[in-house]
Amino acid sequence: MDKATLRERIWDDLEASGEARFPFPPHDRIPNFAGASEAADRLAETDEWKRAETIKANPDAPQLPVRRAALRAGKALYVAVPRLRDERCFRRLDPDEVDDVDASTTVGGIDEYGTPVGPDEMERIDLIVSGSVAVSEGGSRVGKGEGYSDLEFAVLREFGLVDDGTTTATTVHERQVVDDAPPPDDHDVPMALVVTPERGVRTGAAGKPSGIDWAKLGERVAEMPVLERLRSE
Repeated sequence: MDKATLRERIWDDLEASGEARFPFPPHDRIPNFAGASEAADRLAETDEWKRAETIKANPDAPQLPVRRAALRAGKALYVAVPRLRDERCFRRLDPDEVDDVDASTTVGGIDEYGTPVGPDEMERIDLIVSGSVAVSEGGSRVGKGEGYSDLEFAVLREFGLVDDGTTTATTVHERQVVDDAPPPDDHDVPMALVVTPERGVRTGAAGKPSGIDWAKLGERVAEMPVLERLRSE
């Protein structure tokens, strides 16, 4: 099973089963799913969540409840700018400064309420929550195919903000948990926690990318100022 085939199977299944939620269609995105709030609640019950003071989360719809839970729990929240296109390529949401949690955690609200920061202005990250198209119980994650989630981890690692011990988690529908995910590539970030509305799995996955794989990026470097900066240092 290659990644592209697996993605199409999951997207089709979520749509056909009625478990997909807005935005539609679920294809070509991190799909939203029925029970996303329950999955976020289950994640918030874990020791890893309770210990975390700083969380990085993706901006996609299924992780909206995670972002809101983070701010309501008094945790600093970081969200990457799509495609890392800005020089200050993250937004920081401070729970002590945000007065409207619901508005500030939407895709549009992150830009409106968040403070633009570069990696050199950020605190060390305790927990990363990623969206997934599919994931195995062993922690192998398949995203939507653009590679930005893994690249964000690599950038943060270059700045010493994450390491092998940083907890990585994903919230997904049970139908997104598969037993035939392809072996991870060297740049893929494994998930330590897989959380669905029904259960949480500690995967035992070990080893995370040590940094940026420049050879794989090619001309994309020019599109991301933070990469241009790192390459020139």
